[in-house]
Amino acid sequence: MLRPLTEPELNKELTLLRGWKYEDPRIVKTFQFKHFAEAMSFIIRLSYACERSNHHPEIYNLYNIVTIGLNTHEAGGKVTAKDIVLAKDIDHFAWRD
Repeated sequence: MLRPLTEPELNKELTLLRGWKYEDPRIVKTFQFKHFAEAMSFIIRLSYACERSNHHPEIYNLYNIVTIGLNTHEAGGKVTAKDIVLAKDIDHFAWRD
């Protein structure tokens, strides 16, 4: 079982992640794109990264806005290092003009 991050560990990781914030019990980030097609393209690319890591976020889409929530079910729905790794991967391939 994965260990949830302690509050100090989580706070430290959040300082290294641009735009992610803690909203109990997950870390969350909202991305805004030019239009719906760009938002959907992002979601499709996100799905491949999630499958590779066997980690599946909450995804909310409203036209050109995508909000992602990450926590780990195997850790009781708490934030773990697995969430931080996926957040970094998401930031790496996210694109906006």
